[in-house]
Amino acid sequence: MAASRTAEKIADAAQAILVSEGAGAVTMRRVAETVGVSAMATYKHYPNRQALLDAVAERAFRELAEGWGLRCPDGPWEERALGLMEDFLDFALGRPHLYTFLMTDRRERARRFPDDFAGSGSPAFTRLVVVVEDGMRDGLLRKDDPLEVTLTLTSSIQGLVQLYLGGRIGLEETGFRQLCERTVRRILDGIRA
Repeated sequence: MAASRTAEKIADAAQAILVSEGAGAVTMRRVAETVGVSAMATYKHYPNRQALLDAVAERAFRELAEGWGLRCPDGPWEERALGLMEDFLDFALGRPHLYTFLMTDRRERARRFPDDFAGSGSPAFTRLVVVVEDGMRDGLLRKDDPLEVTLTLTSSIQGLVQLYLGGRIGLEETGFRQLCERTVRRILDGIRA
Protein backbone atom coordinates (compact mmCIF):
# COMPACT_ATOMS: atom_id res chain seq x y z
CA MET A 1 0.00 0.00 0.00
CA ALA A 2 2.81 2.45 0.83
CA ALA A 3 4.39 1.84 -2.58
CA SER A 4 1.23 2.83 -4.43
CA ARG A 5 0.87 5.99 -2.32
CA THR A 6 4.45 6.91 -3.14
CA ALA A 7 3.82 6.23 -6.84
CA GLU A 8 0.76 8.50 -6.70
CA LYS A 9 2.76 11.25 -4.98
CA ILE A 10 5.44 10.95 -7.66
CA ALA A 11 2.82 11.18 -10.42
CA ASP A 12 1.13 14.11 -8.64
CA ALA A 13 4.43 15.98 -8.45
CA ALA A 14 5.25 15.27 -12.08
CA GLN A 15 1.82 16.47 -13.16
CA ALA A 16 2.10 19.65 -11.08
CA ILE A 17 5.47 20.48 -12.64
CA LEU A 18 4.14 19.72 -16.11
CA VAL A 19 1.05 21.89 -15.63
CA SER A 20 3.04 24.86 -14.37
CA GLU A 21 6.15 24.65 -16.56
CA GLY A 22 5.69 22.08 -19.33
CA ALA A 23 6.86 18.54 -19.95
CA GLY A 24 10.48 19.61 -20.48
CA ALA A 25 10.71 20.65 -16.84
CA VAL A 26 9.78 17.17 -15.57
CA THR A 27 12.90 15.27 -14.56
CA MET A 28 13.16 12.27 -12.28
CA ARG A 29 15.52 14.18 -9.98
CA ARG A 30 13.25 17.22 -9.74
CA VAL A 31 10.18 15.09 -9.12
CA ALA A 32 12.04 13.16 -6.41
CA GLU A 33 13.10 16.41 -4.72
CA THR A 34 9.51 17.68 -4.82
CA VAL A 35 8.18 14.49 -3.26
CA GLY A 36 11.01 14.23 -0.73
CA VAL A 37 12.40 10.88 -1.86
CA SER A 38 15.65 9.88 -3.48
CA ALA A 39 15.91 9.94 -7.26
CA MET A 40 16.44 6.18 -7.14
CA ALA A 41 13.12 5.76 -5.32
CA THR A 42 11.28 7.20 -8.31
CA TYR A 43 12.78 4.46 -10.49
CA LYS A 44 11.25 1.80 -8.24
CA HIS A 45 7.83 3.04 -9.33
CA TYR A 46 8.56 4.31 -12.84
CA PRO A 47 11.43 2.73 -14.79
CA ASN A 48 12.17 5.96 -16.64
CA ARG A 49 10.93 9.48 -17.33
CA GLN A 50 8.84 8.35 -20.28
CA ALA A 51 6.98 5.80 -18.15
CA LEU A 52 6.26 8.54 -15.60
CA LEU A 53 5.02 10.93 -18.29
CA ASP A 54 2.87 8.16 -19.80
CA ALA A 55 1.30 7.59 -16.37
CA VAL A 56 0.65 11.33 -16.03
CA ALA A 57 -0.98 11.40 -19.48
CA GLU A 58 -3.29 8.50 -18.66
CA ARG A 59 -4.43 10.05 -15.38
CA ALA A 60 -4.87 13.48 -16.96
CA PHE A 61 -7.08 12.05 -19.72
CA ARG A 62 -9.16 10.17 -17.14
CA GLU A 63 -9.56 13.30 -15.01
CA LEU A 64 -10.55 15.36 -18.04
CA ALA A 65 -13.12 12.80 -19.16
CA GLU A 66 -14.68 12.71 -15.69
CA GLY A 67 -15.23 16.46 -15.72
CA TRP A 68 -16.37 16.94 -19.31
CA GLY A 69 -20.00 17.10 -20.28
CA LEU A 70 -21.30 18.17 -16.89
CA ARG A 71 -22.37 21.68 -17.98
CA CYS A 72 -25.45 20.44 -19.76
CA PRO A 73 -25.59 16.64 -19.50
CA ASP A 74 -29.28 16.30 -20.35
CA GLY A 75 -30.05 19.50 -22.19
CA PRO A 76 -30.81 20.13 -25.84
CA TRP A 77 -28.40 18.54 -28.29
CA GLU A 78 -26.68 21.74 -29.43
CA GLU A 79 -26.19 22.95 -25.84
CA ARG A 80 -24.53 19.63 -25.00
CA ALA A 81 -22.19 19.92 -27.99
CA LEU A 82 -21.28 23.54 -27.23
CA GLY A 83 -20.88 22.70 -23.54
CA LEU A 84 -18.25 20.11 -24.47
CA MET A 85 -16.47 22.74 -26.55
CA GLU A 86 -16.48 25.07 -23.53
CA ASP A 87 -15.10 22.27 -21.35
CA PHE A 88 -12.32 21.74 -23.89
CA LEU A 89 -11.52 25.45 -24.00
CA ASP A 90 -11.47 25.63 -20.19
CA PHE A 91 -8.88 22.86 -20.23
CA ALA A 92 -6.78 24.16 -23.13
CA LEU A 93 -6.69 27.78 -22.00
CA GLY A 94 -6.59 27.04 -18.28
CA ARG A 95 -3.71 24.54 -18.45
CA PRO A 96 -1.89 25.24 -21.70
CA HIS A 97 1.22 23.21 -20.81
CA LEU A 98 -0.88 20.14 -20.06
CA TYR A 99 -2.92 20.73 -23.21
CA THR A 100 0.24 20.90 -25.32
CA PHE A 101 1.66 17.76 -23.73
CA LEU A 102 -1.52 15.75 -24.19
CA MET A 103 -2.69 17.06 -27.55
CA THR A 104 0.24 18.22 -29.64
CA ASP A 105 3.57 16.96 -28.29
CA ARG A 106 4.92 13.86 -30.00
CA ARG A 107 4.59 10.97 -27.58
CA GLU A 108 5.31 7.35 -28.34
CA ARG A 109 2.18 6.13 -26.55
CA ALA A 110 -0.12 8.91 -27.75
CA ARG A 111 -3.42 7.70 -29.13
CA ARG A 112 -3.66 7.58 -32.91
CA PHE A 113 -6.75 8.19 -35.00
CA PRO A 114 -8.78 6.17 -35.94
CA ASP A 115 -7.82 2.90 -34.24
CA ASP A 116 -7.20 4.23 -30.74
CA PHE A 117 -10.36 6.36 -30.81
CA ALA A 118 -12.80 3.65 -31.81
CA GLY A 119 -14.65 1.81 -29.06
CA SER A 120 -14.17 4.46 -26.36
CA GLY A 121 -10.38 4.34 -26.63
CA SER A 122 -10.12 8.03 -25.78
CA PRO A 123 -12.27 8.95 -22.77
CA ALA A 124 -12.40 12.67 -23.55
CA PHE A 125 -13.01 12.28 -27.29
CA THR A 126 -15.65 9.62 -26.63
CA ARG A 127 -17.88 12.18 -24.86
CA LEU A 128 -18.24 14.13 -28.09
CA VAL A 129 -18.58 10.97 -30.22
CA VAL A 130 -21.62 10.07 -28.11
CA VAL A 131 -23.14 13.52 -28.69
CA VAL A 132 -22.49 13.23 -32.44
CA GLU A 133 -24.05 9.75 -32.51
CA ASP A 134 -27.06 11.11 -30.62
CA GLY A 135 -27.40 13.91 -33.16
CA MET A 136 -27.31 11.43 -36.04
CA ARG A 137 -29.75 9.05 -34.35
CA ASP A 138 -32.18 11.89 -33.62
CA GLY A 139 -32.01 13.18 -37.19
CA LEU A 140 -30.27 16.43 -36.28
CA LEU A 141 -27.08 15.57 -38.16
CA ARG A 142 -26.65 13.80 -41.48
CA LYS A 143 -25.71 10.15 -41.19
CA ASP A 144 -21.94 9.86 -41.51
CA ASP A 145 -18.97 8.32 -39.76
CA PRO A 146 -19.30 9.55 -36.14
CA LEU A 147 -15.54 9.33 -35.50
CA GLU A 148 -14.71 11.43 -38.55
CA VAL A 149 -17.42 13.99 -37.81
CA THR A 150 -16.11 14.28 -34.25
CA LEU A 151 -12.58 14.68 -35.59
CA THR A 152 -13.81 17.49 -37.85
CA LEU A 153 -15.33 19.31 -34.88
CA THR A 154 -12.38 18.80 -32.54
CA SER A 155 -9.58 19.47 -35.02
CA SER A 156 -10.99 22.84 -36.01
CA ILE A 157 -11.06 23.97 -32.38
CA GLN A 158 -7.64 22.46 -31.69
CA GLY A 159 -6.26 24.38 -34.65
CA LEU A 160 -7.71 27.62 -33.34
CA VAL A 161 -6.33 26.88 -29.86
CA GLN A 162 -2.86 26.29 -31.35
CA LEU A 163 -3.01 29.63 -33.15
CA TYR A 164 -4.27 31.39 -30.03
CA LEU A 165 -1.68 29.88 -27.69
CA GLY A 166 1.00 30.70 -30.27
CA GLY A 167 -0.04 34.36 -30.23
CA ARG A 168 -1.40 34.25 -33.79
CA ILE A 169 -4.93 35.29 -32.88
CA GLY A 170 -5.13 38.78 -31.44
CA LEU A 171 -8.29 38.47 -29.38
CA GLU A 172 -8.89 38.54 -25.67
CA GLU A 173 -10.07 35.21 -24.26
CA THR A 174 -13.76 36.12 -24.40
CA GLY A 175 -13.49 37.09 -28.06
CA PHE A 176 -11.52 33.94 -28.79
CA ARG A 177 -14.17 31.76 -27.17
CA GLN A 178 -16.82 33.51 -29.26
CA LEU A 179 -14.76 32.82 -32.39
CA CYS A 180 -14.62 29.13 -31.45
CA GLU A 181 -18.38 28.99 -30.95
CA ARG A 182 -19.01 30.65 -34.32
CA THR A 183 -16.65 28.16 -35.93
CA VAL A 184 -18.43 25.17 -34.39
CA ARG A 185 -21.81 26.59 -35.40
CA ARG A 186 -20.56 26.97 -39.00
CA ILE A 187 -19.42 23.35 -39.04
CA LEU A 188 -22.70 22.20 -37.51
CA ASP A 189 -24.61 24.15 -40.17
CA GLY A 190 -22.69 22.16 -42.78
CA ILE A 191 -23.45 18.74 -41.29
CA ARG A 192 -27.05 19.20 -40.17
CA ALA A 193 -29.62 16.81 -41.60
